[in-house]
Amino acid sequence: MSILPCVFSVCSRYLTANQIALQVLYPRLPMSSEPHMSASTYTTKPAEHKWRLSYVTGDLFSCPAHEALAHCISEDIRMGAGIAVEFKKRFQGVTELKEQKKVTGQCAVLKSDGRFVYYLITKKKASQKPTYESLRQSLEDMKSHCLKNQVSRISMPRIGCGLDRLKWTSVSEILDQVFKHTDISITVYSLPRREETTVMKENRRR
Repeated sequence: MSILPCVFSVCSRYLTANQIALQVLYPRLPMSSEPHMSASTYTTKPAEHKWRLSYVTGDLFSCPAHEALAHCISEDIRMGAGIAVEFKKRFQGVTELKEQKKVTGQCAVLKSDGRFVYYLITKKKASQKPTYESLRQSLEDMKSHCLKNQVSRISMPRIGCGLDRLKWTSVSEILDQVFKHTDISITVYSLPRREETTVMKENRRR
């Protein structure tokens, strides 16, 4: 009957000695009375997100057909100037966009040939100018839709920086702040300077 306490006492001393030895060799290991603790109980560093912002000189509509597109419009869905004219001609859908009843700071969406086309509502009327905050809010709304629908690549112009007069340095910072914790990649397209000026003048006349 007295053998069991002796056995437990010897085992206890054995485990304690092992723990001390481990603590000397590996001082960061936590002390525990459980000799079979598995390595899976330790947390590992999470994988880094793959957010990326890249630039291309060329026609936005030459981007890969599977990539989503995005640009800025007003709440009244006018799309009468700038690159919005080309979006209106290519994807139409004005009635569908109006039926979504999106307001400033939100994002309307069309689906065309398997890709999403995002309309960032950054101001109430076409004659007004957007703010950085309204742009940020509309980008947050677009991000939510992207995450829900597994959209990982978006192509866009330098949003807010043509007729809307926002500064790209500030806009690019907002893009980074909004998307940095995602796996979404955004490619920004710019026309060569002379060609861009010609296109904007032609669009104003339409």
